[in-house]
Amino acid sequence: MEQDQLKHTFKNAWDTMDEHEIEKCFAFSEDYKQFLDFSKTERESVREIVRLAEAAGYESIDLFIDGKKTLTKGSRIYAINRDKAVLLFNIGDKPIKAGVHIVGAHIDAPRLDLKPFPLYEDAEMAFLKTHYYGGIKKYQWTTTPLAIHGVVFTKDGEKRDIVIGESDEDPIFAITDLLIHLAKDQQTKTLAEGVQGEKLNVLIGNRGIGDKDAKDRIKANMLKLLNEKYGITEQDFITAEFEIVPAGKARDMGLDRSMISAYAHDDRVCSYAGVAAMLALGEVETTAVGMFMDKEEVGSQGNTGSESRYFENILAELILLQEGQYNDLYLRRAISNSKVLSGDVGAAFDPNYASAYEKSNSAMMGRGVQLAKYTGARGKYSCNDANAEFLSEVARLFDDASIVWQIGELGKVDQGGGGTIAYILANANAEVIDCGVPVISMHAPYEVISKADLYMTYKAYHAFLNR
Repeated sequence: MEQDQLKHTFKNAWDTMDEHEIEKCFAFSEDYKQFLDFSKTERESVREIVRLAEAAGYESIDLFIDGKKTLTKGSRIYAINRDKAVLLFNIGDKPIKAGVHIVGAHIDAPRLDLKPFPLYEDAEMAFLKTHYYGGIKKYQWTTTPLAIHGVVFTKDGEKRDIVIGESDEDPIFAITDLLIHLAKDQQTKTLAEGVQGEKLNVLIGNRGIGDKDAKDRIKANMLKLLNEKYGITEQDFITAEFEIVPAGKARDMGLDRSMISAYAHDDRVCSYAGVAAMLALGEVETTAVGMFMDKEEVGSQGNTGSESRYFENILAELILLQEGQYNDLYLRRAISNSKVLSGDVGAAFDPNYASAYEKSNSAMMGRGVQLAKYTGARGKYSCNDANAEFLSEVARLFDDASIVWQIGELGKVDQGGGGTIAYILANANAEVIDCGVPVISMHAPYEVISKADLYMTYKAYHAFLNR
């Protein structure tokens, strides 16, 4: 063989697309940006996924369990778990016990949660106390325009969704930082120590009401405004869920508009690609599943995370509907025979911080969807390590479908690491590999992706589910 045939170079996705496909790539990216703007929290993500699914003919699993609908080949079903996770099913020709094809991603993202009793006043300013969620660099959240998203239940049990800071007419909020003129001591600290978790307090007001000598006049005004507009009291905060997220819309990035800057690419970019792939499917031979889960950023535990039994429970319900009887062995076979793309983002190589990466084994922006044989930390701890048989199968599938893909690790071996939901279904004996979009500035308030990588990820998920 010629020397050039012996070598391998990963392709640049932009170079493989003609003008027509680039137009499709950009159009797909516009739909994704709109999804992001409506999906700043996991609850909002579920709501938007269900809206898109219903428009594409998906129906609630409750209709099938109640006997109002009959499960058949081609049935399109969604199942919602506590408004924080959602599953999509496209029933195939083969029985579910023979296995399913799954694209699994997560819809939670790093953020700041309000503490149960958050509102206080100090130095004639009103603040909200927060508890950060997931892995963040705390200093990045200071002086960033912020919005409040959440759900509150009033004393009479009424549920109210609240969003403040996203429309042009809304105020925004912020966490203050120390002015450079007084930052001598702060600047001697490490980046991790410069801003402490207990200092991530959100500034929300400065004007008081009532007697000028009264105590907590600013706080009183905040409570008055919240009650007038949303009908809530301070006690309602105790049972509410409020999330502090970056304000503003997803935006094109770069003179060529080839990239997208937005909050929560990790992991709504893989979630949206998975949803879009599911919605675009016709009839399939093997049942296709989209899993869009909560709590990945804090370990996937809890009843809405991937470690819950919810997916298994719903799969068991479908097996019962399909077989007319339930057998636990059918469920075990279904999962053992399943093949999974764990849709989570990867770390794209950033030349500004090249020393953290091993360049030849790093994903590059614009080179398509990233396959990660393993994640974990250092000695592959807490990872799923896909076997060569399954990795080869997926690589051949992508090559046959003209999907531009690349391989990548999460930085240098001893630099750090991270995990995904891949190990969870792998522990149940499914074949699993990580497959997603490379990201620059991962876990920052605003992250960056390439539109080409997003589009290739969608095509990869569709090809995998459509077998």
